[in-house]
Amino acid sequence: MPAGPPDGQRVLELERQARRNGTGIAPEQLIGPWQLRHLWSREQAAPQAPQAALLRLFGASLTISPGEPLQLCNSVRLGPLELHFRGWGRLVGRRPLLQFGFEQLELQLGGRPLLLRPLPPADPRRQPFFALIATGADGQGRWLLARGRGGGLACWRCPSADAGQQLAAER
Repeated sequence: MPAGPPDGQRVLELERQARRNGTGIAPEQLIGPWQLRHLWSREQAAPQAPQAALLRLFGASLTISPGEPLQLCNSVRLGPLELHFRGWGRLVGRRPLLQFGFEQLELQLGGRPLLLRPLPPADPRRQPFFALIATGADGQGRWLLARGRGGGLACWRCPSADAGQQLAAER
């Protein structure tokens, strides 16, 4: 596994390896506040820098908390206005897939709820997921590569004070 998040062709090679051999990624490796860093479209090595920059501007994040099932919160913000999708997640298969579903939509202004709505469950045949590709750590924290059901590939970063210790343990 590379020390930092991979780029370009290396991302696609890691994905091929994950399809063949699985990743062994465990639920505890997913716990944390993940911030979107990079995006790639389906089967392309060139990053989608403008789209990733826009999502970073809106503070796109995915927080995964421990539990059975895992607890997920996908959110974006614009100044004091925040939109949260809250739900569950579980690892399935040897790759594995992180299957998830959002059960609640929450709109907040300055941390105060403006709107709280339940969301209908997704059709089981169209259940959203992230196909987990690789994870690692470097001096800036942990990173995670995953491809979504729609085909886009994302690199998420979880800043961590003990990233150096994690990197040393992985070597």
